[in-house]
Amino acid sequence: MTDPRTIASAGLAQTLARFRERYGRLLEWVVSALMILLAVEVTAGVVFRAAGHSLIWYDEVASVLLAWLTFYGAALASVKRAHIGCPEVVEKLPWKARRLTNIVAQLLVIAFFLLLAAVGLWVLPVLATDNMVSLPAIPISVVQSVIPIAAILIVVAELTHLVDLVIARVPPAKTGDMSLAEGLH
Repeated sequence: MTDPRTIASAGLAQTLARFRERYGRLLEWVVSALMILLAVEVTAGVVFRAAGHSLIWYDEVASVLLAWLTFYGAALASVKRAHIGCPEVVEKLPWKARRLTNIVAQLLVIAFFLLLAAVGLWVLPVLATDNMVSLPAIPISVVQSVIPIAAILIVVAELTHLVDLVIARVPPAKTGDMSLAEGLH
């Protein structure tokens, strides 16, 4: 007879996998849009400069778009478990110690990004009176809002992976040389 908790865990894992896939697709669209926007903006800046009519806002906007691309790209990397890791030491541990170590590490990552989001939200009102230099109609708080937003997006992604770790009852089946850290982190 199959344990009802195993069936529930499998259902939750499938639901999380579907959510993560859709969430990743949404972030891919955001990152792609930012990349296209940055490419168009840089190309326009070069064309206008070559024509002798430099855009005064070109450099500042390109810097902001690159920062946004970096933060939203980090959220996408978090969904896809594409961040740099060093799993060799953890992989030497027995399954239960490996799982516990990964859960603790996941909790620390989530705590860091929750702190980053909180500090980011705390700083936004402080920056509310500052504006971009080349586009004074745009407040710096809008530019810097990427920090708490991306931090929350990363927390959502990391929470889905934490749930995977918590509901895992047995080590994942070995497929080639894929490690637990590669499969769940």
